Amino acid sequence: MAVVTESSVNSAASNKVWRQEESTPFVEIKQVTKKFDDFAAVKNVSLDVYKNELFCLLGGSGSGKSTLLRMLAGFESPTSGEIIIDGVDMSGIPPWERPINMMFQSYALFPHLSVEANVAFGLKRQRIANVEVKRRVADIIDMVQLGHLAKRKPHMLSGGQRQRVALARALVKRPKLLLLDEPLGALDKKLREETQFELMRLQEELGITFIVVTHDQEEAMTLSTRIGVMDNGVIVQTAEPHQVYEFPSNRYVAEFIGNVNMFEGHVFSDERDCVIIQSDDVLGQIQVNHGISCVPNQKVAVAVRPEKIRISRTMPDSDKNRAQGKISDIAYMGGQSIFKVMLDSEKEIRVTQPNVARFIEDRLTWEDQVYVSWDPDSCVVLTS
Repeated sequence: MAVVTESSVNSAASNKVWRQEESTPFVEIKQVTKKFDDFAAVKNVSLDVYKNELFCLLGGSGSGKSTLLRMLAGFESPTSGEIIIDGVDMSGIPPWERPINMMFQSYALFPHLSVEANVAFGLKRQRIANVEVKRRVADIIDMVQLGHLAKRKPHMLSGGQRQRVALARALVKRPKLLLLDEPLGALDKKLREETQFELMRLQEELGITFIVVTHDQEEAMTLSTRIGVMDNGVIVQTAEPHQVYEFPSNRYVAEFIGNVNMFEGHVFSDERDCVIIQSDDVLGQIQVNHGISCVPNQKVAVAVRPEKIRISRTMPDSDKNRAQGKISDIAYMGGQSIFKVMLDSEKEIRVTQPNVARFIEDRLTWEDQVYVSWDPDSCVVLTS
């Protein structure tokens, strides 16, 4: 488990410098576009990343996140726009002269070199004195907990160990900015979860700004101070993880981050403190306790996360935010159970419940007739 320390990273995250008007961005991406012939992989993207952040660029295949990372690293040049790092315009500055290091998804370790030789490679090319190289290599290898494997070759290591060698090699040069392209993609689920905490611990100890590219929503939610969600070459939302999950900016973000139930409908009434949606999906009305910018009868979608929904054989008291149906499938996941419910409207939804008790006498089962319900504060109206 990660050890929480009083580091500059913790300070940056707890103070939320990105919310402070006087804060100066460490990385500034200004209206950057990248075209390959007639195809725009990145479209007029602007983004600020602050010192000591662990920022995640999250998106599916072809969303433009890796292209944006490669422009930061200097492997690609923007078609238009500016990239500024620590106050310096990166235009025309080659990758090896930027205050950056990059860790690739493949790790790209030298198979004929030992762990310590792999880590030392970049320092030796900078012609740093051997005594200093040995000290820094030993320090970083110990930090990634590989000191006992320093003499081994990459083929003698596990996937997680190779990942840590690649990370040590990237960190030993003490870059101002570390770029990580799908750094945990080659690891199995359990090892990936453990390594996420290792990344967070190392970043806390070193105080280096990290920008991580990933397609894994859980990885981004776990690691990041903030997330930039990309789709079709555009950043569609930048926010802290809980904000992206609980308050998605549009339907794409809601559906891409985690699981969500979407109820289609139209605006029935728009009051000062709530909105009433008429929805055929629930054969009734949905109340949402926040206002929206809309017109009467506008078509909208209401997003409700599966864990926010209650499921019971008993009819709820309220005549809003409820529906009736039948359990069509159940998946027992250990810590939680997933229920698929076919509503009377023939819309299937997902409900999750934590398994807090080891034994339930009258457990819900297949084909049970049930009611589902949720609170007015548990849903979000999406107009796009």
